[in-house]
Amino acid sequence: MTDSKLANQAAPKGFNWKPLVTNQSSILIAVILLLAGVFSAGSYGSFWDVSVFNNILTDWGLIVLLAVGQTFVVISGGIDLSVGSTVSLSGVVAGVVMVNWMHLDLNVKNEAAIAPLLLALLICIATGVAVGLLNAFLVNIVGIVPFIATLATLGGGAGLAIIWSGGMPLQGPNFYGLVNPINLGGIDFSPISFAVLLVGIIVTVAGLFLHKARFGLYTYAIGSNAFAAKAAGISVKRHLTWVYVVSGALSGIAGMYAYTRLGSGSPSSGTGLELQAIAAVVIGGTSLMGGSGKMLGTILGAFLLYEVQSGLLMVGMDPNWKQVIVAIMIAGAVGIQGFNFSQRRK
Repeated sequence: MTDSKLANQAAPKGFNWKPLVTNQSSILIAVILLLAGVFSAGSYGSFWDVSVFNNILTDWGLIVLLAVGQTFVVISGGIDLSVGSTVSLSGVVAGVVMVNWMHLDLNVKNEAAIAPLLLALLICIATGVAVGLLNAFLVNIVGIVPFIATLATLGGGAGLAIIWSGGMPLQGPNFYGLVNPINLGGIDFSPISFAVLLVGIIVTVAGLFLHKARFGLYTYAIGSNAFAAKAAGISVKRHLTWVYVVSGALSGIAGMYAYTRLGSGSPSSGTGLELQAIAAVVIGGTSLMGGSGKMLGTILGAFLLYEVQSGLLMVGMDPNWKQVIVAIMIAGAVGIQGFNFSQRRK
């Protein structure tokens, strides 16, 4: 063994910062903390108010449901542009059933609204599953690329939501306690609400399926190389069907979430949310090429979007700057992905 090799082995190894610096989740946590400090300074400490974080988490609860479903689709090598219109459509369908068919109105509230809202939740999930099955049919059977297939269902879903609602919100039963901070036995759990808590449970279960279950393993395999996955015995079309069904079901739940917040099924409640969901996924480090991504990154990416939105309002800036900042973050996230990819090839 040469002296140089002996010297290299004997030399103490310092802390390797490279994995930490290139890890998307670590970067996102650092950015979230940095922006929190900036917004706090700009708002003279008001940014740390519990009500502000309640608003951030409430907004986060809606978009993270869509982003989690989108994560499965993107990792599998596809994309789902229909999630926003599915939010609108599912909320409207639930409103039609409760308001137009069952003739329930705003007088049904608090505890009396729980049973109708559970029915509405089932209707929203069924609507989302139907959209997911349609997307899978267009992709797997008709052979349309996911971008075009889900673009078609995006337009169709948005149109049906307007037609069935008459372009107006359908106001029905509501239980606003779901989005208010939890208070049990006089103990205040602010800024957590029941709705956010339920979303957290759903996201956790989805993360376990992605990272610990065979479902996630197949999703990564198909996104990395669909031909190799098929050769390994994976039914690619069947699994992709389940992936789009999961995305649709989560979009339906998000539609119910939006209904609970607004107190009505609105045809515009999901407008543009598909772009925010994709932004959260990309900022979180999931590759649009498929085959890689982490649920934690998506969760942090979704939180960052609404931290920026609330922070800009707190410091008195035009909220439209959010689009500029999000664009910069997307470019930075894609740049980090490209850097990591180039490093793996060396």
